[in-house]
Amino acid sequence: MVHLAALDQQLAGLLHDVGAVVFYLVVWGLVFVGTALFVGVFVPFVTGDSLLFASGLIAAAASGIDIWILAIGVGISAFLGDQVGFLLGRRFGRPYLDKRGGPRMRKIIAKTEHFYLTFGWWSVVVARFMPWGRVFVPVIAGVGRMGYYRFVVANLVGALAWGVGITVIGYFAASIPGVKAAAYIIAGVFIAAAIVAGIRAWRLDRKNQIVLPLV
Repeated sequence: MVHLAALDQQLAGLLHDVGAVVFYLVVWGLVFVGTALFVGVFVPFVTGDSLLFASGLIAAAASGIDIWILAIGVGISAFLGDQVGFLLGRRFGRPYLDKRGGPRMRKIIAKTEHFYLTFGWWSVVVARFMPWGRVFVPVIAGVGRMGYYRFVVANLVGALAWGVGITVIGYFAASIPGVKAAAYIIAGVFIAAAIVAGIRAWRLDRKNQIVLPLV
């Protein structure tokens, strides 16, 4: 078994030599598609808080990764992902949401709609910290014709608080004794949990879908 310290050194060297840009792009891309393309519905851990915290841990454990480039890029990706969701909701309206899956998914959408109607502007900010909320609130805000500039401001606040905030917290958490040494193990656990959760969510949604008879 490869010693963790040796593995850490090897991965850090790889990131330093050829992997930093790819690392940035993968993290930013996952954050973006999590809301823009509804990927966060199926793999909320890979595109959500766990990804940001784990990437911050890795940035602290490996050389060649600048935490501020990473964190600011995450914030921008989160902002752009929500903008896409909002514009899709505004452009295609309620039918766009109605195509999102079976009864289970429709229940989630109804719950998110209630959350949006209750909290309005603040729902866009707070939803960032809710796995399902951050996927559907931007679209629902678009469907509900929320003022564009109001949404932009709320989206910006949420992207900074969530995207930049959690990534930086993960980075500084590595200063806790024992956490930095286990950074890659923690990240691996997050990713494994995300895959399992994604498969389970997909199977439940398929199981709960209503198949209409042909007429």
